[in-house]
Amino acid sequence: MRESFVSGKDRLVAAAIEIISDCGLFALSTEALAARENMPVELIYRFFGSVDEVLAEVVDYYVRFDSGIMSTVMAKQVSNIDKIKALFEAYTTYYDSYYAMSTLSLHYEELLHNSATRDKIAECIFERSSFLSGLFENAIKDGEIIGDFSPDELSDTVRGVFLMHIQNRRVKTLKRSFKEEYMDYLDRWFKLIKLGGV
Repeated sequence: MRESFVSGKDRLVAAAIEIISDCGLFALSTEALAARENMPVELIYRFFGSVDEVLAEVVDYYVRFDSGIMSTVMAKQVSNIDKIKALFEAYTTYYDSYYAMSTLSLHYEELLHNSATRDKIAECIFERSSFLSGLFENAIKDGEIIGDFSPDELSDTVRGVFLMHIQNRRVKTLKRSFKEEYMDYLDRWFKLIKLGGV
């Protein structure tokens, strides 16, 4: 990610993501960025006016694949359950490939309290949640899963477990990849709520 062909701005965004992943959101500062990139603090201001501007770019980077992932999922000629699995397969693959990026999911609350990121992260949360709820609504309508829970409740459940898997991955060594762990959970969970239990 830090090759010479990567722009200085992109290098700083990547460094910011790594700092947040390694040390938490509150560790992000112009000084920490300068130290991570081995550059004078003044050079950062060539690209960003403040650390909040860096953080806004980090959030942009975090959500940049969302619309593509959702469009790809919707274009699939498969069941709604398989679309939900495809959605999580895309995100788990992304987070397996770029471990540091998953940490942003654990900082939603702080990002919602920052004026530079509030609207962007709120829109991200809303769009991801609404998209997933829509898939669950279609799965209920099409008779793929039981209707004992609302689409929003089903969405909240799988998103909540997704976040717990991210958190667990950070505090304990897993024998399998994040994708394998979460997709195995999702397969077993769907067996419980599928109509006919198949």
